[in-house]
Amino acid sequence: MTDLAQHFPVDVADLQRLHARLEQDAQTGDLLDIAYRTVDSAIGPLLLAATPLGLLRVAFASEDHDVVLQNLSQRVSQRMLEAPARLDAVARQLDEYFTGGRHSFDIALDWSLSHGFRRTVLEHLNVDVSYGDTASYAALAQLAGSPKAVRAVGAACATNPIPIVVPCHRVIRSDGTVGAYRGGPAAKRVLLDLEQNR
Repeated sequence: MTDLAQHFPVDVADLQRLHARLEQDAQTGDLLDIAYRTVDSAIGPLLLAATPLGLLRVAFASEDHDVVLQNLSQRVSQRMLEAPARLDAVARQLDEYFTGGRHSFDIALDWSLSHGFRRTVLEHLNVDVSYGDTASYAALAQLAGSPKAVRAVGAACATNPIPIVVPCHRVIRSDGTVGAYRGGPAAKRVLLDLEQNR
């Protein structure tokens, strides 16, 4: 393999052109089920993944992006490609959010990784808890129609596949403490502070 590389040097520009063509052919041939890209943010690199239905997954660096992609290939589809252009609108809106220019997202969502009560909780969270506001797990359980299901609400938030866009960071403990977060408590604090200071 090393001998081949010495005789046939790889030009980075050629690789980029080949990837762009592969991406275009996959899109036009309806061969791409999951497009993904990575973006930088105030809380570290985020993996974004989308299907034709909408944004499917936002993953923090602490989740190991390779593991997340492997999981998506097993649960959703193996027809997956790094295709940044399909996620340009999501990346732009996230950038606007982190710079304080956006208080809500206008992005189609693919809810296929959330089911049953967990999906109900996340849908209520997405609609009922506005930018700059917080809600307790108990209040969110009430909104979701199951006031005693506080632990189930916690599980829904902990497994939210689309954090930040579906703002589980806005759910805090009844005593006012931040509580757990998929991206870690420091990331949750950054997001809460960002929204409180705007």
